Amino acid sequence: MARTSRGLVAAKTLVHALALTPAAILAWQIRAEALTGSGGLGADPVAEIEHRLGLWALRLLLITLAVTPLRQLTGQPVLLRFRRMLGLYAFVYATLHFAAYLVLDLRGYWTQIFEEIAKRPYITAGFAAWLLLVPLALTSTRAAMRRLGRNWGRLHAVVYAIAALAVLHFWWLVKADIREPLLYAALLAVLLGWRVWRRLRPVSARRTAAAG
Repeated sequence: MARTSRGLVAAKTLVHALALTPAAILAWQIRAEALTGSGGLGADPVAEIEHRLGLWALRLLLITLAVTPLRQLTGQPVLLRFRRMLGLYAFVYATLHFAAYLVLDLRGYWTQIFEEIAKRPYITAGFAAWLLLVPLALTSTRAAMRRLGRNWGRLHAVVYAIAALAVLHFWWLVKADIREPLLYAALLAVLLGWRVWRRLRPVSARRTAAAG
């Protein structure tokens, strides 16, 4: 039992380290860019910072959605222990992505955000995805789970809409070369398709049994 507990702690530590690595690398590059002008962020450092933070938010969101299918395929319920952690990291990166847009892109003219949301569809989709993530992050504690009961699961089912909005945000942002957002859209379709198939399978099995 103690060995299992130590293994879980070690696995969680590794996941924390892996999730924080992109942010640490980006922070180091931003520092180098500020000090020497050669941080490896390209010709448009602001766009690169925003893009990378948003991309990792999307990746972690999809990884979070992949936990349940992996648990079902492997029969390892311990994988569910990582789902909440990964979801919170997705929220952290999404918040940093939004904050970078406000501070570096709008340069403090934050009142323009409402005009931008109304004028640019990709910002509308991205802002909606982040806004829907906020209550999920706030209710990710054990106390919130106990307090909400069954409603917790209903609330957190909105993560599927969030993932769709995040992919749409990326797709509309890229505009020309859609190969990368298409890849994430395909991954999301597989993850959602798996859930639909799992839900419909018992119905199909019952019909087959009744026909036999």
